[in-house]
Amino acid sequence: MQRAVEFVFDVGSPYSYLAYHALPAIAQAAEAQIVWQPILLGAAIRASANHSPFEVPAKMRWVEQDLVRCALSLAVAFSHNAHFPVNTLVAMRIATGLQMRRPDNFPAWVAAAFRAMWGEGRNLADPAELAVVIGEAGLDDRELLALASDQAVKDKLRSDTDAAVSRGVFGAPTFFVGDQMFWGHDRLDQVARSLAQRGGER
Repeated sequence: MQRAVEFVFDVGSPYSYLAYHALPAIAQAAEAQIVWQPILLGAAIRASANHSPFEVPAKMRWVEQDLVRCALSLAVAFSHNAHFPVNTLVAMRIATGLQMRRPDNFPAWVAAAFRAMWGEGRNLADPAELAVVIGEAGLDDRELLALASDQAVKDKLRSDTDAAVSRGVFGAPTFFVGDQMFWGHDRLDQVARSLAQRGGER
């Protein structure tokens, strides 16, 4: 079987944005497949009795600085999102729906959503802004919004989030290499070692 690393993410997570930029090179070096797993982060946090660092003022101030430093180290654009926390329910339903029905369009949507949220600081909870970002991804906003309203898509995102929590996920980004779980983009060095040492077969 091909080596694999599962990437559990929500585009509303700034550290997932950083991992999105860093993980492909790690996977390529290990000749591993990235298994993309969209979840709804807010639901996972609540279900695991976790708390966002942004709920703690001192931690929030540190995170704001840390994100800038990490983005600089990766040479990626980063903009603090003035609308944060942003409700990404529809955006993540779109991601799940594309995986289910139009997987070829999934990468374009994830790239556009992450760029809009954390490269440009835009509000994906605003329906008008969301439609613009969908168009910038080269996709049809009416089709994707209809997809996000499909009950099967809603159920899949919910069940995938529940399944992630049952595996121990309490935040994003989270990575799985086999049965090993790693949390946080700053654990990607450990992900790389696990892929190299154990093969990460799935």
